[in-house]
Amino acid sequence: MQKESGVSLYLKTVTLRDPDDLDIILDDIRQHNILIIRVTPLAQKSLEDLKMVVEEIYKFVKSINGDIARLGEERLVITPPGVKIWKNLYENVKDDR
Repeated sequence: MQKESGVSLYLKTVTLRDPDDLDIILDDIRQHNILIIRVTPLAQKSLEDLKMVVEEIYKFVKSINGDIARLGEERLVITPPGVKIWKNLYENVKDDR
């Protein structure tokens, strides 16, 4: 049995409405929280801003050995180091039927 370290791991949901939300998201990642980020509000305003923010989040998550994946069309999931996301490769293949 593993001894508890006294550090809590939180699962948080965040809505990305503006590029300025990036600092809050990066702070949550630094605190080793698991995040589910809803990106639709920013996507409706500016796809260019959304792309920039997602690229920054991706680079930061990879730099700390965390993991990141899409959760459907509207959300991202981010995990801290030591927590990996199982990615089904078949979901990325187009159905030719």
